[in-house]
Amino acid sequence: MSLVTGIAVYIVLWWTVLFAVLPWGVRVPDKVAPGHAESAPERPRLLVKAAATTVLAGVLWLFVEWLATTDLISFRGP
Repeated sequence: MSLVTGIAVYIVLWWTVLFAVLPWGVRVPDKVAPGHAESAPERPRLLVKAAATTVLAGVLWLFVEWLATTDLISFRGP
């Protein structure tokens, strides 16, 4: 996998994992302040979720890189 392809795959994986990680540990407040959405989380912990996303996307990228280099699955045309 070339450098540009590797970076593109990592970015796609990162955003996909982010949307999977965002709902982790979300708690809505019991009392909602006026002007706030009822579904807004109390503590979104975005830095923790971004760190978890980075690690998980890295592990998934290593798996995709392994698949591409071992030719277990061929990504090239016939």
